[in-house]
Amino acid sequence: MLRQDIIDAIGKTPLVKLRLDAQAKGSVFAKLELLNPFGMKDRTAKTIILNAKQTGELKDDAPIIESSSGTMAAGVALVGTYLGHEVHIVTDPRIDDITFKKLEAMGCKVHVVNKMTSHGWQSARLEKLADLMKQFPNAFWPRQYENPYNPLAYRELADELIEAIESVDILVASVGSGGSLSGTASALKERNPNLKVVAVDCVGSAIFGQPDYPKRLQGGLGNSLVPLNVKHNIIDEVHWLNDEEAFAATLELARKEKIFAGNSSGSVYAVARWLSSQVSDQTKIVAIFPDRGDRYVHTIYNEEYRLQNNVNELRLPQSPQQVPYNTVVKNWSYSLLKGEAIREKSLHLR
Repeated sequence: MLRQDIIDAIGKTPLVKLRLDAQAKGSVFAKLELLNPFGMKDRTAKTIILNAKQTGELKDDAPIIESSSGTMAAGVALVGTYLGHEVHIVTDPRIDDITFKKLEAMGCKVHVVNKMTSHGWQSARLEKLADLMKQFPNAFWPRQYENPYNPLAYRELADELIEAIESVDILVASVGSGGSLSGTASALKERNPNLKVVAVDCVGSAIFGQPDYPKRLQGGLGNSLVPLNVKHNIIDEVHWLNDEEAFAATLELARKEKIFAGNSSGSVYAVARWLSSQVSDQTKIVAIFPDRGDRYVHTIYNEEYRLQNNVNELRLPQSPQQVPYNTVVKNWSYSLLKGEAIREKSLHLR
């Protein structure tokens, strides 16, 4: 399929039915957002930047400044530099070498903070970003954590799902900024108000009431802050996996499904596979896989790294433990969300 330019190449990613295992009943379809030019956040960067140019918020000669240690950085670099803007990325030491080299190759200026502040690396990066905004007063900050065009970017993803399989019963997606899950779910609920929305987070992330642990090994999902784009009232259930479980699931995804991905995809895979054993054979589950494995060749896919960080036993339970919301968790667990998201009826569409 001919695309007019590299920005036009963002989106229309493949949807693949997974083969799963003997326990599976429902069907799981993996949306391979990792096959965007740099990853799922390419959609966010494209929508936010093009809208800002259209409205005049982003002037033709203005720089773009964003905080990211992963795929949002690459997406902003791709779209911003292609359109002729100077791009500054504020990141932290967790950035992997491959992403760093990609940013440099595209002509970005990369600023690495070297010390955590009150809310870990996230707040340290935002403080550095504020300094840069003072230095470049005409700069545009995409604000991925609160910009409404982040979730709006995923209406097209929802349209692609409906075009491919006509209906979705359960959506499973990881949560970092909240845009992809909240945006996709909101659009899908317009077609199916009974859609079940399952969020996947990591142990040590503060998004869903857990204590923040900034030294967690997982990247791409989780947060030390609670982004405004996380719409808690649209989410029915949240799962947390620890580092070892996420790594195990990611390696299993590559081995069994031949999808070389990052830990966000691996965790989503584990949750979606388990859900498929809890539902009827008519249930359609969509799992969003946001990240490629190339960022993790020196960590998840590196046995020496796993040994050094005590995650080499690669234990992944057969099923999660259900706990009351606000229970501090250490391994794969799930809760119903409080408030509007809690349902008395079963999630699992028997």
